[in-house]
Amino acid sequence: MGSPPFSSAVVKDAKVLMVGAGGIGCELLKTLALSGFPDIHIIDMDTIEVSNLNRQFLFRQSHVGQSKAKVARDAVLKFRPHINITPYHANVKDPEFNVDFFKQFNVVLNGLDNLDARRHVNRLCLAANVPLVESGTTGFLGQVTIHVKGRTECYECQPKPAPKTYPVCTITSTPSKFVHCVVWAKDLLFAKLFGDKNQGNDLNVRSSDGASSSENVEDVFERRKDEDIDQYGRKIFDHVFGYNIELALSNEETWKNRNRPKPIYSKDVLSDDLAQQNGNLEKNCVCDDELSVSAMTSLGMKNPQDIWSLRENSKIFLEALRLFFTKREKEIGNLGFDKDDQLAVEFVTAAANIRAASFGIPLHSLFEAKGIAGNIVHAVATTNAVIAGLIVIEAIKVLQNDIESCRMTYCLEHPSRNMLLMPVEPFEPNKSCYVCSETPLSLEINTNRSKLKDFVEKIVKAKLGMNLPLIMCASNLLYEAGDVEDDMIAIYEANLEKVLAELPSPVTGGTMLTVEDMQQEFVCSINIKHREEFDEEKEPDGMVLSGWTQPVSATENKDKSVGNGASTSDAVVTAVESEKDEEISIVSTLKKRKLPDETDISSATAEEVKHQKQLEVIDDEDDLVMLDGDLDSFKKRRLS
Repeated sequence: MGSPPFSSAVVKDAKVLMVGAGGIGCELLKTLALSGFPDIHIIDMDTIEVSNLNRQFLFRQSHVGQSKAKVARDAVLKFRPHINITPYHANVKDPEFNVDFFKQFNVVLNGLDNLDARRHVNRLCLAANVPLVESGTTGFLGQVTIHVKGRTECYECQPKPAPKTYPVCTITSTPSKFVHCVVWAKDLLFAKLFGDKNQGNDLNVRSSDGASSSENVEDVFERRKDEDIDQYGRKIFDHVFGYNIELALSNEETWKNRNRPKPIYSKDVLSDDLAQQNGNLEKNCVCDDELSVSAMTSLGMKNPQDIWSLRENSKIFLEALRLFFTKREKEIGNLGFDKDDQLAVEFVTAAANIRAASFGIPLHSLFEAKGIAGNIVHAVATTNAVIAGLIVIEAIKVLQNDIESCRMTYCLEHPSRNMLLMPVEPFEPNKSCYVCSETPLSLEINTNRSKLKDFVEKIVKAKLGMNLPLIMCASNLLYEAGDVEDDMIAIYEANLEKVLAELPSPVTGGTMLTVEDMQQEFVCSINIKHREEFDEEKEPDGMVLSGWTQPVSATENKDKSVGNGASTSDAVVTAVESEKDEEISIVSTLKKRKLPDETDISSATAEEVKHQKQLEVIDDEDDLVMLDGDLDSFKKRRLS
């Protein structure tokens, strides 16, 4: 049975909330406006970066440093001046965006780039009983999913993989993991120094200083004809690891809830005679093959699995830069990163480690950095446009209350049964989902050793995604975050430092804890099970939570997905094409989805779908995707 005729009334009467004004968001706002939606609200906390401009078409060079939500509104109003667009330059997790705020909308459309925010919006939509249309893209792959309370799965009904995709704003401004530093060193710094000089680059124009200083910054990277190479190297070092960090620190708002980075200058880590030392190293590097030129060889360093100190990384950085300009000068301006280029890998490793040291991130070996740097998937603007169109189609079905016709749609890179767009019926709610079905969870923990703060940080915040938790044992309040009376703050802080069994209301085996997030209006119960010992390697948290949608790891799912056991991030890794054949692997963020053999996939029922061919889905926005490890070692599964 087909969809009912489209009614323009549902569009004209609709009030829509968009969350995210990036790659998907720009396309989505344009499509909503051209489809006749009269009242659109947009939330996005990010500012425009140079690297956004190749696909986020509502933005221009002059907009760099400005609010994405506000600029997107202004751009669309130029060709649709009579509609109402309300922008919010804010974090969707801010207290003002509570359940009452969400209740005013007929549908919520997500174009986010991180898992944490997606979970937060999912819970607010459930509490407000507002339908949610989720989306994501990576490269040529994309998806749109529908979430209607009580009728389809919620966003958290199925496990998501350990996230390994990283928004550009994280790469350029607030790295928290080593992979962020590798992407910065490879795609920004290496490209700026040795690649196309005309290519826009976020090292030129930062969000904090707009476009006003770009001319001055450009001079820093341009080597003067009479400039000594060692002097030039130190100038670059001091600019990117010192001056740029100080510039970032000037934005106090960014560091309110983050650890502040430390500027690093060459004089702080290197002796004054290093320039002379580096100048005498040329005799150690005698190579006929340009790709074999090595800073490690020049400096007498042999083991690629050693983790270099900050001083050693600084020496490698300057020596690699010197060798590029003295041994491979003809290539400069046309160089692209190649994981088989030893000098390029050395430079990127050293630069990533120095940046990591600045942000308090553990350093890594060249061997590890090379594995990370070898695999990056970039955004494709066309995929964002396709996904935005699908979002609007599904939103209109939801507004018509035609849930039966709604489809989860997957955009593929290669045709499967002559289709690039694969529609699948939404799945029913998971009865064991702790979010939408309120199923109790179980936690194994040593109640005599683990403190309340361990429980709050490792379970309540990290795994359950709560922002302002309240924890109760029977009728006793153990902890509350947010606006708390002054006389209670000291009590709660003292409780955090106590082991569970020694709390005012002791938490031991058999205790049932109630954990609530007042902002999300989300409550769950956790049954405590005391356990003495944990495997430090397999259970590093010293506690095991059961009954929640745990991330799919590479070890548990190695035949099903691309993975590497790297630390997780706020967004999700998705897909990578094989370098040797036509096969493609797609990382699952949900459980395995199965497709029917029939040509008319849109009419397939969930039960039919579950016993047919498999399709794994992706879940990302459109920025950089990072895959660690050797692609050849990953399992491939054909989608034909």
